[in-house]
Amino acid sequence: MVRILGLGDNTVDTYVDAGLQYPGGNAVNVAVMTKRLGAATAYLGCFGSDEGGALLHHALDAEGVDISRIRVRAGPNARAYIGHVNGDRQFISSSPGVRAEYSWDEEDFAYIASFDHVHTSIYSELGEALPRVAHHAASLSFDGSNRWTRDLLVEVLPHVRFAFLSGAEMHEAEALDVAQKCLALGPEAVVVTRGSEGSLAVNSHGAIHQAPKQTAVVDTLGAGDGFISGFLTTALAGASLETSMAQAAAFAALVCSWPGGFGHAAPWAGDAVVRRANSAR
Repeated sequence: MVRILGLGDNTVDTYVDAGLQYPGGNAVNVAVMTKRLGAATAYLGCFGSDEGGALLHHALDAEGVDISRIRVRAGPNARAYIGHVNGDRQFISSSPGVRAEYSWDEEDFAYIASFDHVHTSIYSELGEALPRVAHHAASLSFDGSNRWTRDLLVEVLPHVRFAFLSGAEMHEAEALDVAQKCLALGPEAVVVTRGSEGSLAVNSHGAIHQAPKQTAVVDTLGAGDGFISGFLTTALAGASLETSMAQAAAFAALVCSWPGGFGHAAPWAGDAVVRRANSAR
């Protein structure tokens, strides 16, 4: 059984119009989703001392994800505020809270080294700790989401085995060019997701184009993290790039059939300012 660590970012996805909040964040979602796919998983990061941190703690514990090395910091948990306009999801604002208050120690890096694979993202704000994380990790993946820059990729990708980027606004030729340039920086494989246009991946053997799988959509939040989870669990088992991409698309479709990133909704009493801002949209 492969052992996977989600490292760094977490958030509470807050649906302001529905008055609901869900545990989430890339590193958290990947830890939970790969657990559902059969991996032994853990999460290492910082929770707030508020109701958001408590929600994440409860959800990960319920999912059987090891959280023995989390830190609870005094202050608010990271939170994303999400509204809906004519049925389309709209991100209103976000707050990082305490999620990057790590205070690393030697036991953390020994813990990181005990896993077969570590996944993190641009939202984890690892900064100068990333090379040290990469040094101790047997295998590392990184999600640049849609916030990546070329300078960041040049800095990060030499440390990374699997790279994931969001390129929903790119034409296919542009996405392929970006993926090939990223591959030259060192990863074993680079994946670019393009929303409803599907995804593509490159490795030393060539390129794979993957169409999205059809599904009855309940909520697309977390679909990209589902794609990453399906890819990682398949690729780490030794499957080909083509098989890994197909399984990634299939699991992303499944994630779209449940609410939130991975469920565990809780009522949200609300921030009056945020609610007023959403109602005015």
